[in-house]
Amino acid sequence: MKNISIWKDTIERLEYPSLDEDKTVDVLIIGGGLTGVSTLYNLGNSNLKVMLVEQNKIGMSTTGGSTGKLTYLQNDLIDSIRKKHSDEIALKYIKAEMTAIEKEVEVIKKESIDCDLKEVNSYIYTNQEDEIDKLKDLEKFLNDNNIKTYKNKLEIIKSKYMFYVKDTYIFHPIKFLYGLLKNNKYPIYENTSIKEIKKEDDYYICLTDKFKIKAKYVVIVSHYPYFLLPYMFILKGHLEKSYLSASKYSGSDISLISYSNPFISMRTYKDYLIYLSNSHSINKSVDDSYHFEELKKKIKDLNLKPNYLWSNIDIMTNDSLPYIGEIKDNMLIGTGYNAWGLTNSFLAGIILSDIILGKKNEYIKLFDPKRFNMSQVLGTFSDTFKNIGGYISGIKSDTLYKCSHLGCNLLYNEIEKTYDCPCHGSRFDEKGRVISSPANKNINIEND
Repeated sequence: MKNISIWKDTIERLEYPSLDEDKTVDVLIIGGGLTGVSTLYNLGNSNLKVMLVEQNKIGMSTTGGSTGKLTYLQNDLIDSIRKKHSDEIALKYIKAEMTAIEKEVEVIKKESIDCDLKEVNSYIYTNQEDEIDKLKDLEKFLNDNNIKTYKNKLEIIKSKYMFYVKDTYIFHPIKFLYGLLKNNKYPIYENTSIKEIKKEDDYYICLTDKFKIKAKYVVIVSHYPYFLLPYMFILKGHLEKSYLSASKYSGSDISLISYSNPFISMRTYKDYLIYLSNSHSINKSVDDSYHFEELKKKIKDLNLKPNYLWSNIDIMTNDSLPYIGEIKDNMLIGTGYNAWGLTNSFLAGIILSDIILGKKNEYIKLFDPKRFNMSQVLGTFSDTFKNIGGYISGIKSDTLYKCSHLGCNLLYNEIEKTYDCPCHGSRFDEKGRVISSPANKNINIEND
Protein backbone atom coordinates (compact mmCIF):
# COMPACT_ATOMS: atom_id res chain seq x y z
CA MET A 1 0.00 0.00 0.00
CA LYS A 2 1.23 3.50 -0.87
CA ASN A 3 0.52 6.53 1.29
CA ILE A 4 0.26 8.94 -1.62
CA SER A 5 -2.50 9.92 -4.02
CA ILE A 6 -2.82 7.73 -7.10
CA TRP A 7 -2.48 10.86 -9.26
CA LYS A 8 0.95 11.72 -7.88
CA ASP A 9 2.12 8.13 -8.30
CA THR A 10 1.05 7.78 -11.93
CA ILE A 11 2.78 10.75 -13.58
CA GLU A 12 6.30 11.71 -14.48
CA ARG A 13 6.74 14.94 -12.58
CA LEU A 14 7.67 18.16 -14.30
CA GLU A 15 10.62 20.02 -12.83
CA TYR A 16 11.10 23.78 -12.71
CA PRO A 17 13.95 25.87 -11.24
CA SER A 18 13.82 28.07 -8.16
CA LEU A 19 13.90 31.85 -8.53
CA ASP A 20 17.54 32.99 -8.66
CA GLU A 21 17.30 36.74 -9.30
CA ASP A 22 15.06 39.80 -8.97
CA LYS A 23 12.28 40.07 -11.56
CA THR A 24 9.86 42.68 -12.92
CA VAL A 25 6.64 41.45 -14.53
CA ASP A 26 3.16 42.63 -15.43
CA VAL A 27 1.45 39.71 -13.67
CA LEU A 28 2.74 37.54 -10.84
CA ILE A 29 0.73 34.39 -10.12
CA ILE A 30 1.35 32.95 -6.65
CA GLY A 31 0.35 29.29 -6.54
CA GLY A 32 0.95 26.38 -8.89
CA GLY A 33 -2.28 24.44 -8.51
CA LEU A 34 -4.97 24.27 -11.17
CA THR A 35 -6.16 27.86 -10.54
CA GLY A 36 -2.68 29.29 -11.06
CA VAL A 37 -1.94 27.16 -14.11
CA SER A 38 -5.39 27.88 -15.59
CA THR A 39 -4.77 31.63 -15.17
CA LEU A 40 -1.36 31.23 -16.80
CA TYR A 41 -2.92 29.31 -19.68
CA ASN A 42 -5.70 31.85 -20.22
CA LEU A 43 -3.17 34.70 -20.34
CA GLY A 44 -1.17 32.78 -22.94
CA ASN A 45 -2.24 34.89 -25.92
CA SER A 46 -1.69 38.23 -24.20
CA ASN A 47 1.30 40.51 -24.62
CA LEU A 48 1.76 40.72 -20.88
CA LYS A 49 4.89 39.61 -19.07
CA VAL A 50 3.61 36.88 -16.75
CA MET A 51 5.34 34.69 -14.17
CA LEU A 52 4.18 31.93 -11.80
CA VAL A 53 5.80 30.92 -8.51
CA GLU A 54 4.98 27.88 -6.38
CA GLN A 55 6.34 27.31 -2.87
CA ASN A 56 6.44 23.54 -3.37
CA LYS A 57 5.92 21.54 -6.61
CA ILE A 58 3.49 22.32 -9.43
CA GLY A 59 0.18 20.46 -9.00
CA MET A 60 1.25 18.55 -5.90
CA SER A 61 -1.06 20.14 -3.32
CA THR A 62 -4.88 20.16 -3.39
CA THR A 63 -5.15 19.48 -7.12
CA GLY A 64 -3.05 16.36 -6.69
CA GLY A 65 -5.20 15.12 -3.82
CA SER A 66 -8.63 15.52 -5.42
CA THR A 67 -11.04 12.88 -6.74
CA GLY A 68 -10.73 14.04 -10.35
CA LYS A 69 -14.42 14.69 -11.09
CA LEU A 70 -15.95 17.25 -13.43
CA THR A 71 -19.59 17.56 -12.43
CA TYR A 72 -22.21 20.16 -11.57
CA LEU A 73 -24.17 17.71 -9.39
CA GLN A 74 -22.37 18.74 -6.21
CA ASN A 75 -24.01 17.02 -3.22
CA ASP A 76 -26.02 19.43 -1.04
CA LEU A 77 -23.98 22.49 -2.04
CA ILE A 78 -26.61 23.61 -4.55
CA ASP A 79 -29.32 23.53 -1.87
CA SER A 80 -27.02 25.42 0.49
CA ILE A 81 -26.63 28.18 -2.11
CA ARG A 82 -30.41 28.23 -2.63
CA LYS A 83 -30.93 28.65 1.11
CA LYS A 84 -28.23 31.26 1.73
CA HIS A 85 -28.81 33.23 -1.48
CA SER A 86 -31.65 32.36 -3.87
CA ASP A 87 -32.75 29.88 -6.51
CA GLU A 88 -31.59 32.38 -9.12
CA ILE A 89 -28.05 32.49 -7.69
CA ALA A 90 -27.96 28.69 -7.37
CA LEU A 91 -28.97 28.31 -11.01
CA LYS A 92 -26.31 30.78 -12.08
CA TYR A 93 -23.75 28.80 -10.09
CA ILE A 94 -24.80 25.58 -11.86
CA LYS A 95 -24.50 27.34 -15.22
CA ALA A 96 -21.01 28.48 -14.22
CA GLU A 97 -20.02 24.91 -13.41
CA MET A 98 -21.44 23.69 -16.73
CA THR A 99 -19.45 26.40 -18.50
CA ALA A 100 -16.28 25.32 -16.72
CA ILE A 101 -16.80 21.67 -17.71
CA GLU A 102 -17.55 22.61 -21.33
CA LYS A 103 -14.43 24.79 -21.52
CA GLU A 104 -12.20 22.16 -19.91
CA VAL A 105 -13.32 19.47 -22.33
CA GLU A 106 -12.88 21.92 -25.19
CA VAL A 107 -9.30 22.67 -24.11
CA ILE A 108 -8.49 18.97 -23.63
CA LYS A 109 -9.52 18.31 -27.22
CA LYS A 110 -7.89 21.45 -28.62
CA GLU A 111 -4.55 20.82 -26.91
CA SER A 112 -4.72 17.02 -27.34
CA ILE A 113 -4.20 16.55 -23.60
CA ASP A 114 -3.91 12.90 -22.61
CA CYS A 115 -5.56 13.00 -19.17
CA ASP A 116 -7.70 9.85 -19.26
CA LEU A 117 -10.87 11.87 -19.82
CA LYS A 118 -14.08 9.83 -19.77
CA GLU A 119 -17.67 10.98 -20.04
CA VAL A 120 -19.77 9.38 -17.31
CA ASN A 121 -23.13 9.87 -15.64
CA SER A 122 -22.96 11.55 -12.23
CA TYR A 123 -25.16 10.04 -9.53
CA ILE A 124 -26.36 11.50 -6.25
CA TYR A 125 -28.08 9.44 -3.58
CA THR A 126 -29.22 9.29 0.01
CA ASN A 127 -29.68 6.41 2.39
CA GLN A 128 -31.42 8.53 5.01
CA GLU A 129 -35.21 8.81 5.24
CA ASP A 130 -35.14 12.48 6.24
CA GLU A 131 -33.17 13.40 3.10
CA ILE A 132 -35.42 11.80 0.49
CA ASP A 133 -37.67 14.85 0.17
CA LYS A 134 -34.64 17.13 -0.01
CA LEU A 135 -33.16 15.10 -2.82
CA LYS A 136 -36.50 15.00 -4.65
CA ASP A 137 -36.76 18.78 -4.30
CA LEU A 138 -33.26 19.21 -5.75
CA GLU A 139 -34.24 16.95 -8.64
CA LYS A 140 -37.38 19.04 -9.26
CA PHE A 141 -35.36 22.27 -9.13
CA LEU A 142 -33.01 20.95 -11.81
CA ASN A 143 -35.80 19.68 -14.06
CA ASP A 144 -37.81 22.89 -13.67
CA ASN A 145 -34.77 24.75 -14.98
CA ASN A 146 -34.29 22.49 -18.01
CA ILE A 147 -31.47 20.47 -16.47
CA LYS A 148 -32.61 16.94 -17.18
CA THR A 149 -32.22 14.21 -14.57
CA TYR A 150 -32.56 10.46 -14.95
CA LYS A 151 -33.47 7.54 -12.71
CA ASN A 152 -31.37 4.45 -12.15
CA LYS A 153 -29.89 2.35 -9.34
CA LEU A 154 -26.28 1.36 -8.82
CA GLU A 155 -25.47 -1.98 -7.25
CA ILE A 156 -22.34 -0.71 -5.50
CA ILE A 157 -24.23 1.35 -2.91
CA LYS A 158 -27.45 0.97 -0.95
CA SER A 159 -29.75 3.92 -1.41
CA LYS A 160 -33.26 5.04 -0.58
CA TYR A 161 -33.32 7.53 -3.43
CA MET A 162 -30.99 8.21 -6.35
CA PHE A 163 -30.86 10.07 -9.66
CA TYR A 164 -28.19 11.14 -12.12
CA VAL A 165 -27.28 13.73 -14.72
CA LYS A 166 -25.35 13.46 -17.97
CA ASP A 167 -22.58 15.54 -19.61
CA THR A 168 -20.15 15.06 -16.74
CA TYR A 169 -16.64 13.59 -16.70
CA ILE A 170 -13.81 11.97 -14.79
CA PHE A 171 -10.12 12.50 -15.55
CA HIS A 172 -6.56 12.54 -14.19
CA PRO A 173 -6.23 16.02 -12.62
CA ILE A 174 -2.43 16.30 -12.68
CA LYS A 175 -2.19 15.07 -16.27
CA PHE A 176 -4.74 17.75 -17.18
CA LEU A 177 -2.79 20.44 -15.32
CA TYR A 178 0.47 19.36 -16.97
CA GLY A 179 -1.30 19.38 -20.34
CA LEU A 180 -2.16 23.06 -19.88
CA LEU A 181 1.59 23.72 -19.57
CA LYS A 182 2.51 21.89 -22.77
CA ASN A 183 2.82 25.07 -24.84
CA ASN A 184 3.45 27.48 -21.98
CA LYS A 185 5.71 30.43 -22.84
CA TYR A 186 5.96 32.01 -19.38
CA PRO A 187 8.59 31.37 -16.67
CA ILE A 188 7.61 29.11 -13.76
CA TYR A 189 9.57 28.81 -10.52
CA GLU A 190 9.10 26.02 -7.98
CA ASN A 191 10.35 25.94 -4.38
CA THR A 192 9.89 29.71 -4.37
CA SER A 193 7.92 31.05 -1.43
CA ILE A 194 6.64 34.61 -1.23
CA LYS A 195 7.17 35.84 2.34
CA GLU A 196 5.75 39.36 2.11
CA ILE A 197 3.91 41.66 -0.27
CA LYS A 198 4.32 45.45 -0.15
CA LYS A 199 2.65 48.15 -2.24
CA GLU A 200 4.93 50.77 -3.82
CA ASP A 201 3.26 53.31 -6.09
CA ASP A 202 1.43 51.35 -8.81
CA TYR A 203 3.32 48.11 -8.22
CA TYR A 204 3.48 45.32 -5.68
CA ILE A 205 6.86 44.23 -4.34
CA CYS A 206 6.77 40.51 -3.53
CA LEU A 207 9.64 39.27 -1.40
CA THR A 208 11.18 35.82 -1.17
CA ASP A 209 14.02 34.99 1.22
CA LYS A 210 16.60 36.39 -1.19
CA PHE A 211 14.89 38.09 -4.10
CA LYS A 212 12.06 40.45 -4.98
CA ILE A 213 9.49 40.44 -7.74
CA LYS A 214 7.96 43.71 -8.91
CA ALA A 215 4.51 43.19 -10.41
CA LYS A 216 1.64 45.39 -11.54
CA TYR A 217 -0.88 42.60 -10.89
CA VAL A 218 -0.63 39.97 -8.15
CA VAL A 219 -2.85 36.90 -8.40
CA ILE A 220 -2.93 35.01 -5.10
CA VAL A 221 -4.13 31.49 -5.81
CA SER A 222 -2.21 29.50 -3.25
CA HIS A 223 -4.50 27.05 -1.46
CA TYR A 224 -4.98 29.39 1.50
CA PRO A 225 -4.55 33.17 0.86
CA TYR A 226 -2.19 33.82 3.75
CA PHE A 227 -1.19 37.36 2.75
CA LEU A 228 -4.64 38.81 3.23
CA LEU A 229 -4.80 39.57 6.95
CA PRO A 230 -6.61 42.91 6.53
CA TYR A 231 -9.16 41.09 4.36
CA MET A 232 -9.73 38.65 7.28
CA PHE A 233 -10.23 35.65 5.04
CA ILE A 234 -9.46 33.50 8.07
CA LEU A 235 -12.96 34.34 9.40
CA LYS A 236 -14.83 33.76 6.13
CA GLY A 237 -14.61 30.01 5.98
CA HIS A 238 -13.18 26.86 7.47
CA LEU A 239 -11.14 23.92 6.26
CA GLU A 240 -12.50 20.44 5.72
CA LYS A 241 -10.37 17.32 5.59
CA SER A 242 -11.32 14.19 3.66
CA TYR A 243 -9.77 10.73 3.42
CA LEU A 244 -9.32 8.87 0.16
CA SER A 245 -8.31 5.47 -1.10
CA ALA A 246 -7.72 3.83 -4.45
CA SER A 247 -8.40 0.08 -4.65
CA LYS A 248 -8.15 -2.45 -7.44
CA TYR A 249 -11.61 -2.79 -8.96
CA SER A 250 -13.11 -4.64 -11.90
CA GLY A 251 -16.54 -2.98 -12.17
CA SER A 252 -17.88 -0.54 -14.76
CA ASP A 253 -17.17 3.20 -14.73
CA ILE A 254 -19.07 5.16 -12.07
CA SER A 255 -19.20 8.60 -10.50
CA LEU A 256 -21.44 9.18 -7.48
CA ILE A 257 -21.71 11.09 -4.23
CA SER A 258 -24.02 11.11 -1.23
CA TYR A 259 -26.29 14.09 -0.70
CA SER A 260 -24.90 15.28 2.64
CA ASN A 261 -22.14 14.89 5.18
CA PRO A 262 -20.71 12.45 6.10
CA PHE A 263 -20.04 12.32 2.38
CA ILE A 264 -19.32 9.19 0.42
CA SER A 265 -17.82 9.84 -2.98
CA MET A 266 -16.75 7.24 -5.55
CA ARG A 267 -15.37 7.19 -9.04
CA THR A 268 -13.40 4.76 -11.14
CA TYR A 269 -9.97 5.26 -12.68
CA LYS A 270 -8.85 2.53 -15.05
CA ASP A 271 -8.91 -0.61 -12.86
CA TYR A 272 -9.21 1.29 -9.57
CA LEU A 273 -12.10 2.54 -7.46
CA ILE A 274 -11.41 5.85 -5.73
CA TYR A 275 -13.38 6.23 -2.52
CA LEU A 276 -13.69 9.36 -0.34
CA SER A 277 -15.26 9.52 3.12
CA ASN A 278 -15.09 10.92 6.67
CA SER A 279 -15.02 14.59 5.69
CA HIS A 280 -14.83 16.86 8.73
CA SER A 281 -13.67 20.28 9.87
CA ILE A 282 -9.96 20.03 10.60
CA ASN A 283 -10.58 21.73 13.95
CA LYS A 284 -13.25 19.28 15.06
CA SER A 285 -11.54 15.91 14.75
CA VAL A 286 -7.78 15.54 14.65
CA ASP A 287 -7.23 11.77 14.85
CA ASP A 288 -6.15 10.93 11.30
CA SER A 289 -5.49 7.29 12.19
CA TYR A 290 -9.12 6.85 13.24
CA HIS A 291 -10.46 8.31 9.99
CA PHE A 292 -8.16 6.20 7.84
CA GLU A 293 -9.27 3.08 9.73
CA GLU A 294 -12.92 4.01 9.19
CA LEU A 295 -12.21 4.44 5.49
CA LYS A 296 -10.60 1.00 5.36
CA LYS A 297 -13.70 -0.53 6.98
CA LYS A 298 -15.97 1.04 4.37
CA ILE A 299 -14.01 -0.22 1.40
CA LYS A 300 -13.67 -3.62 3.09
CA ASP A 301 -17.49 -3.80 3.01
CA LEU A 302 -17.12 -3.64 -0.78
CA ASN A 303 -14.66 -6.56 -0.63
CA LEU A 304 -11.82 -4.22 -1.54
CA LYS A 305 -8.54 -3.28 0.09
CA PRO A 306 -6.62 -0.04 -0.35
CA ASN A 307 -3.67 0.16 -2.71
CA TYR A 308 -3.37 3.91 -2.03
CA LEU A 309 -4.33 6.05 0.96
CA TRP A 310 -4.18 9.84 1.23
CA SER A 311 -6.02 12.88 2.56
CA ASN A 312 -6.98 16.25 1.15
CA ILE A 313 -8.05 19.60 2.60
CA ASP A 314 -10.65 21.92 1.06
CA ILE A 315 -11.67 25.47 1.97
CA MET A 316 -15.38 25.78 2.70
CA THR A 317 -16.81 29.31 2.55
CA ASN A 318 -19.48 30.57 4.93
CA ASP A 319 -21.90 31.49 2.14
CA SER A 320 -21.16 28.41 -0.03
CA LEU A 321 -19.77 30.37 -3.01
CA PRO A 322 -16.11 30.62 -4.06
CA TYR A 323 -14.10 33.81 -3.75
CA ILE A 324 -12.80 34.72 -7.20
CA GLY A 325 -11.84 38.21 -8.29
CA GLU A 326 -10.23 41.49 -7.28
CA ILE A 327 -9.96 42.32 -3.57
CA LYS A 328 -8.14 45.62 -4.02
CA ASP A 329 -6.35 47.49 -6.78
CA ASN A 330 -4.74 44.91 -9.08
CA MET A 331 -4.65 42.22 -6.37
CA LEU A 332 -6.80 39.18 -7.17
CA ILE A 333 -7.60 35.88 -5.47
CA GLY A 334 -9.17 32.54 -6.32
CA THR A 335 -10.03 30.25 -3.42
CA GLY A 336 -12.83 28.69 -1.36
CA TYR A 337 -14.13 26.11 -3.84
CA ASN A 338 -16.13 24.10 -1.27
CA ALA A 339 -14.51 20.79 -2.33
CA TRP A 340 -15.29 21.32 -6.03
CA GLY A 341 -11.99 22.74 -7.19
CA LEU A 342 -11.58 20.97 -10.51
CA THR A 343 -14.42 22.95 -12.04
CA ASN A 344 -14.04 26.14 -10.02
CA SER A 345 -10.24 26.31 -10.38
CA PHE A 346 -10.41 26.28 -14.16
CA LEU A 347 -13.32 28.73 -14.10
CA ALA A 348 -11.31 30.98 -11.78
CA GLY A 349 -8.45 31.04 -14.27
CA ILE A 350 -10.84 32.32 -16.94
CA ILE A 351 -12.40 34.95 -14.65
CA LEU A 352 -9.09 36.22 -13.26
CA SER A 353 -7.48 36.49 -16.68
CA ASP A 354 -10.55 38.29 -18.02
CA ILE A 355 -10.33 40.84 -15.18
CA ILE A 356 -6.65 41.46 -15.93
CA LEU A 357 -7.30 41.79 -19.66
CA GLY A 358 -10.33 44.03 -19.13
CA LYS A 359 -12.77 41.56 -20.68
CA LYS A 360 -16.39 41.13 -19.68
CA ASN A 361 -17.30 37.96 -17.81
CA GLU A 362 -20.81 37.17 -16.61
CA TYR A 363 -19.56 35.44 -13.45
CA ILE A 364 -17.39 38.23 -12.01
CA LYS A 365 -20.20 39.59 -9.83
CA LEU A 366 -21.34 36.13 -8.67
CA PHE A 367 -17.96 35.24 -7.16
CA ASP A 368 -16.88 38.76 -6.14
CA PRO A 369 -14.67 38.31 -3.02
CA LYS A 370 -15.84 41.71 -1.69
CA ARG A 371 -19.47 40.55 -1.50
CA PHE A 372 -21.32 40.61 1.80
CA ASN A 373 -24.30 38.71 3.22
CA MET A 374 -25.48 37.59 6.65
CA SER A 375 -24.38 33.97 6.21
CA GLN A 376 -20.79 35.24 6.16
CA VAL A 377 -21.32 37.05 9.46
CA LEU A 378 -22.97 34.08 11.17
CA GLY A 379 -20.29 31.76 9.84
CA THR A 380 -17.59 34.05 11.22
CA PHE A 381 -18.59 33.28 14.81
CA SER A 382 -18.74 29.56 14.11
CA ASP A 383 -15.34 29.50 12.42
CA THR A 384 -13.75 31.55 15.18
CA PHE A 385 -14.74 28.90 17.72
CA LYS A 386 -13.58 26.15 15.36
CA ASN A 387 -10.17 27.79 15.09
CA ILE A 388 -9.97 28.04 18.88
CA GLY A 389 -10.88 24.36 19.09
CA GLY A 390 -8.11 23.52 16.66
CA TYR A 391 -5.63 25.50 18.70
CA ILE A 392 -6.65 23.62 21.86
CA SER A 393 -6.24 20.32 20.00
CA GLY A 394 -2.75 21.40 19.08
CA ILE A 395 -1.91 22.27 22.69
CA LYS A 396 -2.98 18.77 23.75
CA SER A 397 -0.89 17.06 21.07
CA ASP A 398 2.26 15.09 21.89
CA THR A 399 4.41 16.88 19.32
CA LEU A 400 6.15 20.09 20.32
CA TYR A 401 6.65 21.42 16.82
CA LYS A 402 4.79 24.63 16.08
CA CYS A 403 3.33 25.78 12.79
CA SER A 404 5.27 28.65 11.23
CA HIS A 405 1.99 30.34 10.30
CA LEU A 406 0.45 31.33 13.67
CA GLY A 407 2.20 29.00 16.12
CA CYS A 408 -0.36 26.21 16.58
CA ASN A 409 1.12 22.93 17.80
CA LEU A 410 1.36 20.43 14.95
CA LEU A 411 -0.10 16.91 14.92
CA TYR A 412 1.79 13.99 13.43
CA ASN A 413 -0.06 12.13 10.65
CA GLU A 414 1.28 8.58 10.88
CA ILE A 415 -0.27 7.40 7.60
CA GLU A 416 1.10 10.13 5.34
CA LYS A 417 4.16 10.87 7.50
CA THR A 418 3.42 14.58 7.76
CA TYR A 419 3.04 17.20 10.49
CA ASP A 420 -0.40 18.81 10.13
CA CYS A 421 -1.75 22.02 11.66
CA PRO A 422 -5.21 21.63 13.27
CA CYS A 423 -5.87 25.38 13.05
CA HIS A 424 -5.51 26.36 9.39
CA GLY A 425 -4.37 23.25 7.54
CA SER A 426 -0.66 23.87 6.95
CA ARG A 427 1.32 20.69 6.34
CA PHE A 428 5.02 19.87 6.68
CA ASP A 429 7.01 16.80 5.66
CA GLU A 430 9.18 14.84 8.10
CA LYS A 431 12.09 17.18 7.42
CA GLY A 432 10.01 20.22 8.32
CA ARG A 433 9.56 21.52 4.78
CA VAL A 434 6.27 23.24 3.96
CA ILE A 435 3.94 21.11 1.83
CA SER A 436 0.76 23.22 2.02
CA SER A 437 -0.01 26.83 2.96
CA PRO A 438 -0.93 29.04 4.78
CA ALA A 439 2.52 28.46 6.32
CA ASN A 440 5.25 29.81 4.07
CA LYS A 441 8.29 29.01 6.19
CA ASN A 442 9.86 25.66 6.98
CA ILE A 443 10.19 24.47 10.57
CA ASN A 444 13.15 22.89 12.33
CA ILE A 445 12.58 19.17 12.91
CA GLU A 446 15.16 17.55 15.17
CA ASN A 447 16.76 14.42 13.75
CA ASP A 448 16.59 11.38 16.02
